[in-house]
Amino acid sequence: MANLTVEQITDLVTTTQKELGRGKWEDLSTDLQDYEVLPRLLKKEKVKYGGAQGIQWNVQVTNSGAAKHVGLFGVDDVNVGDVMKTASIPWRHTTTNYAFDRREKAINSGAAAIVDLIKVRRIDAMQSLADLMEDCFWSKPSDSTDDITPFGIDYWLVYNATEGFHGGNPSGFTDGAAGLSSTTYPRWANYSGQYTTVSKADLIRKLRKAHRLTDFKSPVDIPDYRTGRGQTFTLYVNEATIAVMEDLGEAQNENLGRDLAPMDGSMSFRKCPIRYIPKLDADTNNPVIGMNWGTFEIAFLKGEYMREDPPSRAPNQHTVLQCFIDLSWNLVCRNRRRNYIISKGSRPSAS
Repeated sequence: MANLTVEQITDLVTTTQKELGRGKWEDLSTDLQDYEVLPRLLKKEKVKYGGAQGIQWNVQVTNSGAAKHVGLFGVDDVNVGDVMKTASIPWRHTTTNYAFDRREKAINSGAAAIVDLIKVRRIDAMQSLADLMEDCFWSKPSDSTDDITPFGIDYWLVYNATEGFHGGNPSGFTDGAAGLSSTTYPRWANYSGQYTTVSKADLIRKLRKAHRLTDFKSPVDIPDYRTGRGQTFTLYVNEATIAVMEDLGEAQNENLGRDLAPMDGSMSFRKCPIRYIPKLDADTNNPVIGMNWGTFEIAFLKGEYMREDPPSRAPNQHTVLQCFIDLSWNLVCRNRRRNYIISKGSRPSAS
């Protein structure tokens, strides 16, 4: 008698199901290995604001220069200078959705259900939201006529090859970031610079300098907006950059043990984490974005944070229920000059 496979035994196939792994599935729906924005929004750097047209904050752009040296019986000369300006950004609105026919829910129930179909649909909607938010976070609106796209990193942190505080107005925004022009107020500019190689003599030296020069401390105690004292940096890089950084880290470590890749996933610079961002892989100029989360906020409108209303009936489809998840938000940078970007060339969305 010939040997038979399980599939060839008709009765066995008819009466036995394959192991279905009920309630579980593998996700192959995304191209990015990791996400930075939605996890932060759901867990960490988010701040809510009450009813308002947008977000506005105060910026002291200079001081009056009132201090001076005097002699005995000197004549007072009191001047009051205008030192304050305001910066503001609007809300941006993002939505995602999913739908299902009520009969699908009836069919996809009980012993017949391998996975929860409604759960699959909702997770799919959230994955789409994560992709969209990751896209806009690492770029910027095309110009000031774009009144839909949220403000991303390339709006707040502008690359300039000249080393120093030359990250001026974002391209397409002649009035400047948050309506405050860096041409008029040069202190409203981020630090920037250019490097050639990921080496201690080039990139690392320039990162040290950028880190020192962006560490501003007020000589007097002021009620500023920062969410943390001192430096709360995270350095964001692409795969090409972090791969060389890992090699540098291993080369200077004299006790690597038996781990063949001991620096993977644990790189830091001045105790600040270095994070690999898959979305930056498309940028062949290999930027290093020094983002000070003490100056950044993911702001959202109170009552409109991941708002998910009950399912509603779809027009002209009485058995179909649709669900929407909505968010009114934007990315805010209170102090651009406490951040930096060092790159081999201009960011694609910033040019």
